[in-house]
Amino acid sequence: MPQNTIHVLGGYQSDFAINWHRAQLGFDSLFSEAINGALESSGIGLDEVEVIHVGNAFGELFTGQSQLGGMPATVAPELQGVPSSRHEAACASGSMAVLGAMTDLESGRYDIALVIGAELEKTVSGDIGARTLGAAAWVGHEAGDVDYVWPAMFSTLADEYDRRYGLEDVHLRAIGELNFDNARSNPLAQTRGWSLTEDSFTDDDRHNPPVTGRLRRQDCSQMTDGTSAVVLVSERLLERRPDLRTRPMATITGWGHRTAGLPLEQKLKASADDVYVLPHVHQTVADALRRAGLAGIEQIDGAEVHDCFSMTEYMIIDHLGITPPGESWKAIEAGDIERDGRIPVNPSGGLIGVGHPVGASGVRMLFDGYKQVTEQAGSYQVPGARRFATLNIGGSATTVASFVVESTNAPD
Repeated sequence: MPQNTIHVLGGYQSDFAINWHRAQLGFDSLFSEAINGALESSGIGLDEVEVIHVGNAFGELFTGQSQLGGMPATVAPELQGVPSSRHEAACASGSMAVLGAMTDLESGRYDIALVIGAELEKTVSGDIGARTLGAAAWVGHEAGDVDYVWPAMFSTLADEYDRRYGLEDVHLRAIGELNFDNARSNPLAQTRGWSLTEDSFTDDDRHNPPVTGRLRRQDCSQMTDGTSAVVLVSERLLERRPDLRTRPMATITGWGHRTAGLPLEQKLKASADDVYVLPHVHQTVADALRRAGLAGIEQIDGAEVHDCFSMTEYMIIDHLGITPPGESWKAIEAGDIERDGRIPVNPSGGLIGVGHPVGASGVRMLFDGYKQVTEQAGSYQVPGARRFATLNIGGSATTVASFVVESTNAPD
């Protein structure tokens, strides 16, 4: 393999059901758990970490704490002097941290990078938290007349899909139901123990209350405290440390990263003559597949994607290429995205089922992909998975990132 090949050597996810604020725990405890868990998983010592990248979106707004690049050395004095930086791109912050670490390793500056995504959101009520997250929109220019910015934005996306292609709300409810169902098998999922009934995924106002526009409660991801971390290493390191090759390991073979303007309306106007509602999202996935040397999504065994709302996943299904544009409903009805389907989507439960600590979600997706292709996903393992994709977005798909991660010995 080329010396600038990047491998995932291990990682960690906290229990997303824990309310860290209620437990009177802060970022120091969250980072300490992430560091210890990721390094233990990878067989790397604190004294071997060469660079750190932190993904965090809203630390200042939810806790008053900024400068989170300094938190690793705060809780682990052995990391004093190790370069560390914090990345912010709303819900794509974690993926930006991964890309930053990859660039450091690919350049030859370093050979071992620790990537940590972390967010604390339970410091305020759900209503205040939802409003706080609106900072990732174009503040003062869009969604100023709504209480819940992001449900309103993705309800607008649903309306645009309906205008172009037609959209039945029953398919949105089906996505929510599938992701909650998948999460019941995930021992780290925030909603694994929730009691929901068939009525919870209908238009019943009592069991599935309306939120904004076409979206209801079970169409929405969660307010979550949590962290996820991965250890990335270069091929150069493995040549010096052949003992590490015996550990469960995966390779990042492809990546994509594109950015659009902040306003959703601007994006929709720009795509008016395109078959894709958000063409830069499709291009991001296409970039990752091309860099991985893949002809299309059919060569992927599954995907962890950004279902901040059921409508987001509906959009992602056709933008991945699982169906032609506007036909995501066909994959839903055919069971193609179920855990035993043609291309499983969010076998972990996704953001709706697992939870959505904003700065951690991109890292968590990559870690789940790593677990799948190294057969460590346990009760939500996709049988025979050798190659997984991720798709992480920030804002109204302002920042988009995608990775392809595969077993070192994945077949063509």
